[in-house]
Amino acid sequence: MKFLKSLIFLTACTASLNAIGGAAESDRLASVLAAQPEENQARFAHRHPQETLEFFEIEPGMTVMEALPGSGWYTRILLPYLGSEGHVIGADYSMDMYPLFGFFNEEWLAEHATWTTDFPASAAEWAGEDGAGITAFVFGSMPEEMKETADAVLLVRALHNLARFEGDGGFLSAALTDVHDVLKPGGIVGVVQHEARADMPDDWAGGANGYLKRDFVIAKMKEFGFEFVGSSDINRNEKDQPTDSDIVWRLPPSLSTSRENPELRAELEAVGESNRMTLKFRKPE
Repeated sequence: MKFLKSLIFLTACTASLNAIGGAAESDRLASVLAAQPEENQARFAHRHPQETLEFFEIEPGMTVMEALPGSGWYTRILLPYLGSEGHVIGADYSMDMYPLFGFFNEEWLAEHATWTTDFPASAAEWAGEDGAGITAFVFGSMPEEMKETADAVLLVRALHNLARFEGDGGFLSAALTDVHDVLKPGGIVGVVQHEARADMPDDWAGGANGYLKRDFVIAKMKEFGFEFVGSSDINRNEKDQPTDSDIVWRLPPSLSTSRENPELRAELEAVGESNRMTLKFRKPE
């Protein structure tokens, strides 16, 4: 009986400590978000960074690989949130993929060839005094020493172009191989992706228009060895109802199809950012 009471007491204490720890992490993340630039905070209503990162179980002290960090919208959050014991690994497209877009000139390509050193150097200032470290690589060329170092991987709006050009060089396959290799056993993959309705044509939903189907993403992740854990409606937007003549970049923040049409622009701004699936996967132990 004494043993049973002790076990119950210990279990209760552990649960209480976990709750306290979770609340502290949530408060820390909220503080980091409150310190973000005003133009970044303007996107919170569409991107829900607090709820998204908590759903993906991102915690201070982790090593997190972020695919396609771009201008650093999420990197600016991750570096101070993960803290001095954490680390961010940025991952970008292979340089072989960029010419396939058709709009990057030779000068830009030459400048971007040094991204793996340029990005960490420029992003370091976002970390603050006690922020995480940062390194980077390009898909298909992950350094051996990075294998099984990440606790989590974030694929936020990162899969559509990889899928679009898969037939031109196996770029999605190379990226997902790197994602699997960089993760520790038991590590999490968080996917946020523009979602095509199930009734849309498969060729339209192949990535070129920005959208992918949920079933395609789940099947592809399973193909590369990940277990599907669950989904969330955090980033769902039912106002986004594209036709097969639409592209995702018609919506904010790009608004690429309405720059000369104020009336259409207002309609698209009212839709908001795209409807996005939010999926969680795990690398088996």
